[in-house]
Amino acid sequence: MPPEPRRRPTARQRALLGDLEALFLAEGFADFTLDDLAGRLRCSKSTLYALAPSKEQLAVKVVTHFFRGAGERIEERIAGIDDARKLIGEYLAGVAEHLNRASPAFMRDLAEFGPAREAYQVNSRFAAKRLREFIDKGVADGVFRDVHARLVAEMTNLIIEGIQTGVLGRRIDVSDAEAFTALGELLLGGLNK
Repeated sequence: MPPEPRRRPTARQRALLGDLEALFLAEGFADFTLDDLAGRLRCSKSTLYALAPSKEQLAVKVVTHFFRGAGERIEERIAGIDDARKLIGEYLAGVAEHLNRASPAFMRDLAEFGPAREAYQVNSRFAAKRLREFIDKGVADGVFRDVHARLVAEMTNLIIEGIQTGVLGRRIDVSDAEAFTALGELLLGGLNK
């Protein structure tokens, strides 16, 4: 039997996802119960269950919603930019801007809850892929030094992985947003002719 088609969320559900995103970004999500969330958002638990069948799945849905929305806005931000230097700068500025919205509690909960952490990892892998494309473009266009683009891109991927897993933040006490800003400075400083 084929799987049931996904229903598009209603306007109320989209608004609720936005409210949950704002709440989770400000306060984290691990300590909330569904009763807490229903009370804070002035809705019923059944309204929350319509979004996801459990608190854990709701957290993943909201985290995925955050990263998907951030990705879409970043892609809109760079649409029409042809210069690889500007692409990298604007792309990483967009990443930092969105991560700046996330409280330390949100980032801690994200790191400690595997299914939500996976949503961040998917997003980080996509960001690394996009940066690799921008580096390749810059080398092809002659605005970046003729570097081993695949090597630089892979090193960038490792840095993004270090940011996403929290390793860099723990070692040097910086936020993910600050680390992405520094990555942009490092890339542009090292690649420019």
